[in-house]
Amino acid sequence: MGQTIQLNTSRLQCIGAYLARPAGTPKGGLVVVQEIFGVNAHMRGVVDRFAEHGYTAIAPAFFDHVESGVELDYDSEGMARGRRLAGEIPFDLAIEDVASAAEAIASAGRIGCVGYCWGGTVAFLAATRLGLPAVSYYGARNVNFLDETPKAAVMFHFGLRDKSIPPEAIARHRAALPDAEIFTYPAGHAFNREVDSKAYDAASAQLALERTLAFFDRELAGA
Repeated sequence: MGQTIQLNTSRLQCIGAYLARPAGTPKGGLVVVQEIFGVNAHMRGVVDRFAEHGYTAIAPAFFDHVESGVELDYDSEGMARGRRLAGEIPFDLAIEDVASAAEAIASAGRIGCVGYCWGGTVAFLAATRLGLPAVSYYGARNVNFLDETPKAAVMFHFGLRDKSIPPEAIARHRAALPDAEIFTYPAGHAFNREVDSKAYDAASAQLALERTLAFFDRELAGA
């Protein structure tokens, strides 16, 4: 369904992006922010799924700033390399790329952002810094930015068995963001990652997707 395009950035460098369009008139646009494993098959599938639900969706390849075409496996080597690459992409730069991606799909209508893991924090910052309605999936780094005020609606999804996001971190979200929709699931980290049998929780992923789609239908499509 999708295609790889080149995305202009605020720097003197283009990065890749995976873009998928819906069959009919889009309900709006979504910038999809990757985990630390690059725009791999799983993330392309996430983009395709949002397109199937009526949204023009685009996933910028943030790691292209460091190394082109990164697609990592979910093993210890991939985890270590992904963490290193993510550490070389400042959040300020990631937000600039989100803004560029949003501009690239502006013809779709209102734009939102959804992100996973590392991308979950980028999505949260897209709400506080760019004013994009955003959904953050298990963003462990969110706690470093809870002093920032969202300029648009935000939804959060957390797994109750996520060792990287303890209950007190979720409680901090609730205290700092009383107007946000914050949901928890009987699952661990990366429960939406259907290609990873160790992490995936089908029931939690489906419920989170339904809530996410209802959020964007309301915030972007006005349903």
